[in-house]
Amino acid sequence: MKLKNTKLRQGDEVIVVSGREKGKRGNIKKIVGDKCIVNDLNLAKKHTRPNPQLGITGGIVEKEMPINLSNLMIWNSSTKKKDKIAFKDEKGKKIRVFRSTGKNIK
Repeated sequence: MKLKNTKLRQGDEVIVVSGREKGKRGNIKKIVGDKCIVNDLNLAKKHTRPNPQLGITGGIVEKEMPINLSNLMIWNSSTKKKDKIAFKDEKGKKIRVFRSTGKNIK
């Protein structure tokens, strides 16, 4: 089941609210379905096989693994807290705003 989350978007600064990385912040790099990859969070060690034709050296590589969107909340830099996202209609356009302050996101 693919869920399209319109609240969190690529480039948003988020904070992890549950799991092993709880309390850490980062920017969303990529969203795929109901999961996303956050810069320098949820790292896992992957063993890669060398491939000289592609120029890949073998060894142990740290790779960013996806985190479920339900475990993330947007970071409000003005209040320095996690926040929820609401939508406001402005001139026929749907605008994302912070729930606590009502200010536009980016």
